[in-house]
Amino acid sequence: MKKIILALMVISLLPTIQIFGQSKDKATFKEYKPGYYQNFILKDVRHIAKEKKAQKKEKYFEMDQSGMSFPNKISDYKKHTYWHQPTTSQGNTGTCWDFSTTSFFESEVYRLHKKKVKLSEMFTAYWEYVEKAKGFVKSRGTSVFSEGSESNAVTRIYKDYGIMPRSVFDGFKDGRKFYSHAAMAKEMTDYLQNVKKTNAWNEKVVVATIKAIMDHYMGTPPTSFTFEGTKYTPKTFLKNYLQLNMDDYIDVVSYMQQPFWQQVEYEVPDNWWHNKDYYNVPLKEYMKVLNYAIENGYTMAIGGDVSEAGFSRITNVALIPDFDIPGPYINDEARQFRFSNHSTTDDHGMHMVGYTKDKDGNMWYLIKDSSSGSRNIDPKSPEFGYYFFSENYVKLKMMDFLVNKDVFKNYMKKFK
Repeated sequence: MKKIILALMVISLLPTIQIFGQSKDKATFKEYKPGYYQNFILKDVRHIAKEKKAQKKEKYFEMDQSGMSFPNKISDYKKHTYWHQPTTSQGNTGTCWDFSTTSFFESEVYRLHKKKVKLSEMFTAYWEYVEKAKGFVKSRGTSVFSEGSESNAVTRIYKDYGIMPRSVFDGFKDGRKFYSHAAMAKEMTDYLQNVKKTNAWNEKVVVATIKAIMDHYMGTPPTSFTFEGTKYTPKTFLKNYLQLNMDDYIDVVSYMQQPFWQQVEYEVPDNWWHNKDYYNVPLKEYMKVLNYAIENGYTMAIGGDVSEAGFSRITNVALIPDFDIPGPYINDEARQFRFSNHSTTDDHGMHMVGYTKDKDGNMWYLIKDSSSGSRNIDPKSPEFGYYFFSENYVKLKMMDFLVNKDVFKNYMKKFK
C-alpha cells in the first residue's frame, strides 16, 4: 500500500518535474570589455569629465545566446516598422526618458500629419531641470534632483513651455559630438545642496542660478524662431506646426502595489513630482493594450529594466531565460515580486517602433534606443541603436508605456 501511495505521489509531481527539470537555457561569465560608451562617447567628453578611471576587468553573468535563433535583424521587422527618426545618442547623460519620448512624438507627428521633423531633446531637458529646481525649493530640499525623469514629464514640459526643432536648439557647445551633463549636473546639485544648507529658499534666485549654469554648458534656448519660413514661439510651434494635443496621451502601468483600474502614482524616484495619472491595469490587459497599439500602427515610449541576464549587448536581444522563470509562469505576482525586491528597476526609457512574429507565432518588438548599450556593434549595421525584445521580456520587465489614448478607449469606463 505504501508503495502504491508513493507511486501516485511521484506521478502527481511529474508535470512539475518536467517543467522545472528541463531547463535548456544556459549562462556564462563574460569579461567586461570597452564598448561604444568608452570608445566613442567618453573620448568626446573626457576633457570635461575628469572622473573617468581605468575599468576593472570584472565578469558578469549573462545568458548564453550562442546558437539560438531569433529575429534580431531590422529586415525581420520590415513589414511592421513605423516611421521614426534615425537613432540618436543621449551621450553621457541620464536623459533616456527625454530621447525616447521625443522620438515617440516625432513619430506621432508623422502618423497624424505626415510631417517629418526632428525635435529638440535638450529644450525639454533644460526646462525639466528648471522644474526640478522649483520642486526642490518648494519641498525644502526633499524632492529628487537628478538627470532622470519619466515620459509624462515631456508632455508636461510641452504643455507648459512648448517645443522646438533640434536645428533651432541642439544643446551642444564647444564642438562636442556627444552630450555630457556630468559636470553640469554636479554643479547644479552642489549649488542646491548649499541652498538647503543655508536655508536660502528664494525660488527666483535659485531658478536664475540653475538657468545660468545650464546656459554655460548647453546654451540658452530661444524664445522665438523661424522654421520653414514661419516665425514661431515654442508654444505656437506645438499648436500650429506639430498640431499635437498633450491631453491625447496617457501612461499605462501594471503593478499590484497600487489598486488596479485606478489612476495611481508610479512609485519610482524618477517620478520626482509624484504624478498620479498612471492608468494601472492587470498584466493581461496591459499586454492586450500594448499589442493592440503596436499591431495597429501606433508606437509608444516604454520604460523598465535592462539589466537582466537575458539582456545581451552582443545580440541586442532581450529574453527571459528559463533559469529565471519559465514563460508560462510570468504573471502579475511574478512581475510584482521582482519590482518589490528591486530586481526590476526603472532603468531605462526606449521607443517601441515595430513588431514581428517568430516561426512559433511569438511576438517580438523592435526597440529604438538612445543609450550606448545598443551601439556595441558595427556603426554601419542597420541594427546599430536598436534592441529586439521578446514578448516575455516586455511582460516581465517593462513597467510602463506612454501611448495615444485612442488605443485605451475601451478601458476608460472601468476607471473611477
